[in-house]
Amino acid sequence: MLRLFTALSIPEDVAETLQRRQSGLPGARWRPLEALHVTLAFHGEMDERRADDLASELSRVGGAPFQIALKGVGAFGDAHRSHTIWAGVETPNQALSVLAGRCRAAAARAGIAAEAREYRPHVTLAYLKPQTDPARVGAWITGHNLLHSPPIRIDRFGLYSSVLTDAGSHYQLEREYLL
Repeated sequence: MLRLFTALSIPEDVAETLQRRQSGLPGARWRPLEALHVTLAFHGEMDERRADDLASELSRVGGAPFQIALKGVGAFGDAHRSHTIWAGVETPNQALSVLAGRCRAAAARAGIAAEAREYRPHVTLAYLKPQTDPARVGAWITGHNLLHSPPIRIDRFGLYSSVLTDAGSHYQLEREYLL
C-alpha cells in the first residue's frame, strides 16, 4: 500500500530561512529541511493500481505558473493543546486554491475520496509533544509571526509518497507535473 499526497516543494533558500526559525520551543519535533512543503491534497493509502490511476489523472491537471508567499506562523489544535506549528501561505491566493481543487478532482476521477476538512495551505514546521507548554507555544508564535517570504514561483507540483517511521514521516517525490 502507498500513502500519497500532492504538494508544492519549497525552494531551498526559503526552506533554509524557515529552518533557522526552528528552535526555542521545548517539545517541538521540528521537520527536516527536505520535509518542508505546501500540501495540495492528501490522498491517503491505496494500492499500486489506484496510485497509477491517480498519477494519470494528475497529468491532466494543467494550469499556468503562479506565485505564492509565506506569511505569518500559527498553530493547529484546540483550545487546550496545540499539536502543530506552521508557516502560513499569504491569502487569498486563487491560483493555489484552484490547483488544490484540481488535485482533489483528479483524485475523485481516480475513485479516491477527498478529505472533508477545509483546505488551509501551510508549511508544517513542527509537531508538538502533548506536554508542550501552551505559553511557550504562544511566545514562539509571537516571536516569529512577522515571517514574510519573497514571492515563490510555482511552475510544478509533485505526487509524493509518505512512509511513517518512529522518527516521523519520510517523503519521496514519485512524479512531478509541470504547470
